[in-house]
Amino acid sequence: MSDNEQRKAALDATKARLIKEGELYRIGVLAGKHHMAQALHPEVLLHGAVDLAVGTVQTRLAGVIGGTAAAAGAGGLLANYKTIMPIAMSVGSFISRKRLVKPAIGVGAVLAAVGAWLYKRKQSGSL
Repeated sequence: MSDNEQRKAALDATKARLIKEGELYRIGVLAGKHHMAQALHPEVLLHGAVDLAVGTVQTRLAGVIGGTAAAAGAGGLLANYKTIMPIAMSVGSFISRKRLVKPAIGVGAVLAAVGAWLYKRKQSGSL
């Protein structure tokens, strides 16, 4: 094999490698586009938000959840959110249909204030 033929074979191999790398890059870009399109669907966003909220609640209230989880058995109430979500969606749908959104927000705010008050009271040691 002459020197010229070796160079041509090396160039052909390099060209084939670069073409394959380009195909792989284009496939990766296409897969990324499809992944982003899927991740922006409303149900996927809602699922991610629920997962984040439940994880945050579990980490922030680990002591309280740990105490009730032993009494409730099998991981407690918040650890089993996938079972509770259909019920929560039904309640939310009912509240929306009956136009009780503002009263429900008010009740939620009152419950959050009471929970914060109890949490602060527990932190100060007077409970």
